[in-house]
Amino acid sequence: MQRGMIEFARQALGLSESVSIEIAPLAGRGSDRSFFRLTWSHADSAILVHYDPNRVENTYYGDIALFLDDIHVPVPRLIGHERIKCLMLMEDLGDTDLWALKNAPWETRGDLYRKTLVTVHRLHSFLEKDFPGGRVKLMEGFGPALYHWERQYFIDHFVEGVCGIRLEPSFGLELERELAALAGRLQETGRALVHRDLQSQNVMIRNKEPFLIDFQGMRFGSPFYDLGSLLCDPYVVFLEDERDELLSFCYGFWKEKLDWTIFRNRFWEASVQRLMQALGAYGFLGRKKGLKGFLDHIPPGLRNLRDAASHTASLPRLGELSDVCNANFNSKTTS
Repeated sequence: MQRGMIEFARQALGLSESVSIEIAPLAGRGSDRSFFRLTWSHADSAILVHYDPNRVENTYYGDIALFLDDIHVPVPRLIGHERIKCLMLMEDLGDTDLWALKNAPWETRGDLYRKTLVTVHRLHSFLEKDFPGGRVKLMEGFGPALYHWERQYFIDHFVEGVCGIRLEPSFGLELERELAALAGRLQETGRALVHRDLQSQNVMIRNKEPFLIDFQGMRFGSPFYDLGSLLCDPYVVFLEDERDELLSFCYGFWKEKLDWTIFRNRFWEASVQRLMQALGAYGFLGRKKGLKGFLDHIPPGLRNLRDAASHTASLPRLGELSDVCNANFNSKTTS
């Protein structure tokens, strides 16, 4: 297999047989893909990706990468794509992402996050009517079905799977009504191109500039979903004034459209939706897929969910459930 991958890379790079190419595996990212770093001529490098086409979003990555480059959203350059063999060769952006800088001084981190928010605003500003749907495929956009899937994913794989909680039928109905209403409000925030997994490990930093990666799940939906993903990211810690500073910076793009109070409430509600999805994913990947490292993200993810729910008056049942989840999870980990 490695021989075939190297031959594909050699052709894509235009390298002769006399050039020796070294290949080294990189850590996986939980998305049915294998990553390798190729190096040659002592200094040059590229990233080779072998993907599982049965996860259909993986087959969309290459065309989305070309599209994003066309609209000047910084992403790794696509060097070559062999669809039959499910191989892609990408520009190597190095090993530094926002997560790797989580302990850097806020002056450094804050500047990088502001640059990332500018990049994300460029993505969100692309008009749906101008999207080249004939040549670039996306996953189904956010709507009632996807929002329902996300909250059920949360209940199945986190509430029940991780915390061992079976919802009482009456409470379950009240929670469903509450979360369905939340989904309805998020649909009213407008449709934009959203990354869908905009967290610190999916923003690479090179020469103090951000580049987006892992955008195969891109689709149309609420731009607030991305803002919640980035600013309530369980992988990193924000002080309250740091998050408020970034949220105020974001509001600069919205102040002509929305009152600050409405903007802030939409942010927290979208953060709740995203965090439910993330906690469901941690439970699924950690328990069903055997990727135990994802279970380590549950405590900060649950803390962020409880915090986000507390910032809005519209989710009392979810707030109550998140408190019970916290108690059950803590009792399981200390017993």
